[in-house]
Amino acid sequence: MRGPTKAWRRSVPAVFALCSVVGIGRARGDEPPQLAPITAGPPLERSGPDAAGRIDPARSSRLSSAERDRLYSQIERDAEELERQGAQLRRLTLLLRPCVVHIDARKPVQKPTRGSKPGSEDEAGSGVITRVSDRMVVITNRHVVNGADLDNIVIRLDDGRELRPQRMWTDPATDIAVMAVADDDLVPARLAERDMVQIGDTVLAIGSPFGLSHSVTLGIVSAKGRRDLELGDEGVKFQDFIQTDAAINPGNSGGPLVNLRGEVVGLNTAIASNSGGSEGIGFAIPISMVLFVSRQLVDTGVVSRAYLGVTLDRTFTQKTAERLGMVRAVGARVSGVTKGSPADAAGIQPDDVILEFDSQPIDDDDHLVSLVSVTPTSRTVSLGVFRGRQRIELQMPVASREQFEPQ
Repeated sequence: MRGPTKAWRRSVPAVFALCSVVGIGRARGDEPPQLAPITAGPPLERSGPDAAGRIDPARSSRLSSAERDRLYSQIERDAEELERQGAQLRRLTLLLRPCVVHIDARKPVQKPTRGSKPGSEDEAGSGVITRVSDRMVVITNRHVVNGADLDNIVIRLDDGRELRPQRMWTDPATDIAVMAVADDDLVPARLAERDMVQIGDTVLAIGSPFGLSHSVTLGIVSAKGRRDLELGDEGVKFQDFIQTDAAINPGNSGGPLVNLRGEVVGLNTAIASNSGGSEGIGFAIPISMVLFVSRQLVDTGVVSRAYLGVTLDRTFTQKTAERLGMVRAVGARVSGVTKGSPADAAGIQPDDVILEFDSQPIDDDDHLVSLVSVTPTSRTVSLGVFRGRQRIELQMPVASREQFEPQ
């Protein structure tokens, strides 16, 4: 069985750093505080020779029975504090396991080898049960189920039950798939309503790596806003990935990334790996994008995205920024404007640099594209624009991308 999580095959150099963290405290003046020594027990007696006349020279350095008992008491007190923290993880696991599913999909072979007959292949992944627009669904990655008929998709629950999806919607541009399911006793996961996760936050990844269903791994959010990954043959057009070091392996695709409050903050999708296994660099679709896409798929069957009508400079350099009067190359430089587009109507001009979109600072062109991709149509957004060595504010009603770029 082939695991579905796609590895980012670009060479990733391994960098190892040995760090030592030293905490320094001050008791009074410039003198460091003194550590309390472990209280010694009664003096140890040296052992005499054994039956063979041999002497153990290390006998005097061993802990006595009383000293060992005192150490065990200290360890027990310290362990209680750690166990209280560990109990939170156990409670999260208890809450979330029933919400996570294992998915098996049988689909036609995408690229038959020369001389082979057309056949089928099995692909495995994960998914999360939740409620979208008052409908019970399983959200997963499109690449897990793409090409499979509904009758060839098996959804396995934590308690061993098997379901078949009633209906399926997919969005190739974000690699998100939503499957409608029906059962009397399904447990929906709680989704975070917006992206509040920060770099350094503790997260759990839950899924079925290598077919080992409902595995839980722990890590942190390593980075945000990863937008230039080369994923699969079809690619993923709109990217804004969360990076995590929680172990993600083939089979984790479509499973949830969860915060310490038990809320799903992302959908595990890909790994950066030279070996095909986890090397501590995994990527998850942020919950804002998951919600934006899944709600529209369930409500209308399609995803409608906002459209500005600008061509962006993908090689916005420091030299160009200085020519425009900027200290550094930040934001998205406009190199062209589509006639009759919302940007044209708002007065956007070539060489404008979009610094803010709807009150959110823009890092680069990919960041702007990502924000526009999750903006509802038929609304007005504010733009912060750098033009003529000064900042100006513009208001722009956005349009639907389909009006200008028919599918």
